[in-house]
Amino acid sequence: MWRVTFPRTHAADPWNAYGRSRISDDRTRGTAGRLYWDWYQRIGPGADILGDVAGRTVADLGSGSGRQAAHIADVLGAARVLAIDTSWTQIARGRDLYGHLPTLEFIHGDAATALRDAPGSLDVAYSYFGAVDFTDPRNLLPAVSAALRPGGTVVIATLAHYRSGRAAETDVRPGTIRMRHDDGTSSTMDRWVLDTPVWEKLLTEAGFTDLTADVLPDPGDDGQPPMATTLIRATRSGRPGA
Repeated sequence: MWRVTFPRTHAADPWNAYGRSRISDDRTRGTAGRLYWDWYQRIGPGADILGDVAGRTVADLGSGSGRQAAHIADVLGAARVLAIDTSWTQIARGRDLYGHLPTLEFIHGDAATALRDAPGSLDVAYSYFGAVDFTDPRNLLPAVSAALRPGGTVVIATLAHYRSGRAAETDVRPGTIRMRHDDGTSSTMDRWVLDTPVWEKLLTEAGFTDLTADVLPDPGDDGQPPMATTLIRATRSGRPGA
């Protein structure tokens, strides 16, 4: 049952502050013209990595304003798309921008909690620098596995290294990053930047198989630093329909 909500009084939450700082972005944009999976949103593959989502149920974990989720609902013909985010400001922004799409549903809440409350309900789940980056994977990945039907797909786009250039972690531990808010204040939070073998081990332990992992390098330009994205696709173990 997809009804996880937090009260709007969580204004001090850094994700709510982040959402407020982005409230005017995408105002003149429609849904994404295509799906990109790298940090700068210019490198493929495209939606094909998700498989055929027509008539299926898809969850965007850490959806932000839901631009990618809207593309899947509007262009790719998914039967139901669940855009889950912990920031009520991002959820409000998404509903304002894309609330007219009948198959797109915005859910305010913690992704792991939402997924645990709806076992076996999804065909596809993905995180584009979203919940997988900011939630302990030992909690989130088993919840993703439980929410997917056997044979379902998970796709993860995450940093291959820290934005500073420091190498990814070779153990299951987060780094601490600083977040600056629109009022000039700042806070810190955990971000899980893990080496590919660590992700592969975690996914296998959570019940996934048929793992593929690629690194999408981008040299950056116009003052943008080089960034590399780890793109992972895996299948929930078990036969479809089992």
